[in-house]
Amino acid sequence: MRAEDWFVYILKCADDTLYTGITTDLDRRLEQHNGERAGGARYTSARRPVKLLWSEQQDDRASASKREYAIKSLSHAEKKQLAAN
Repeated sequence: MRAEDWFVYILKCADDTLYTGITTDLDRRLEQHNGERAGGARYTSARRPVKLLWSEQQDDRASASKREYAIKSLSHAEKKQLAAN
């Protein structure tokens, strides 16, 4: 893994909703979403605990952002199908 690599990820929240985001550090970001470190998203703070369901590495932030946008436009069922593959 290179320092500049980015990841797109899908989290499963305690209420069975899905959250999609991007990061350069999956472990740190998961800790933030679960309240173990400062900086989690407001959406996930009310839906803890969350668990990492799926991730995909991208070469740069622009690619990660484009992929995140595409995933966010999918239905809940389509996101679950993506995560199952």
